[in-house]
Amino acid sequence: MPEAPALSGRLVRLEPMSPAHAPGLLAAATEDRGTYGFTYVPADAAAVDRYVERALLDGESGLAVTYTLVRADDGRVAGTSRLRDLEYWHAGVWPPRPGHVNPGGVPDAGQIGSTWLAPWAQRTGINTEAKSLLLSLAFDEWDVHRISLHADVRNARSRAAIERLDAAFEGVRRAHFLAADGGVRDSALYSIVRADWPHVKEILAKRLARHTPSP
Repeated sequence: MPEAPALSGRLVRLEPMSPAHAPGLLAAATEDRGTYGFTYVPADAAAVDRYVERALLDGESGLAVTYTLVRADDGRVAGTSRLRDLEYWHAGVWPPRPGHVNPGGVPDAGQIGSTWLAPWAQRTGINTEAKSLLLSLAFDEWDVHRISLHADVRNARSRAAIERLDAAFEGVRRAHFLAADGGVRDSALYSIVRADWPHVKEILAKRLARHTPSP
């Protein structure tokens, strides 16, 4: 399985999700649900427990590395994000499929997704720094070939945020999966490949500088 080290920045810590995070995740998820129209966010304690349990199972099977986002200065839970849909191209089976991982457990590609933040954490730089930390893990530590980012085609805010990273738009996958509102979602697909990473890293650093003082 891929290692899930804790990741730390100036604004946020990314801690491997555990049952101990459930109360904080519940508080973040239920403070104000007005911004969650296009994103699945657990709505009560039972749903949060299932969410955490599923994240742990996905980690054990090598499908995802899930993090709880914790504000660096006071430990308040801000939300969650994960490296998911991990692909293993050298696992000895073709095509790659769940349950088969590379020797050493390091994936070759994946997706940043299942990201949501409490309203108080939005537009604070926490999400920008979390993306930077996740992409650094993927490209600098795992040496992956590609990281994908998906958004509901109706979610103009998320799509604009992805496009500001200069991620390449790959098109729309129709009837991709169940939408958060119960319908069937079309997804806008984007990607960052290894050759893009230095440029994207520079963009993230400039955006993050707006939220963090110089050391």
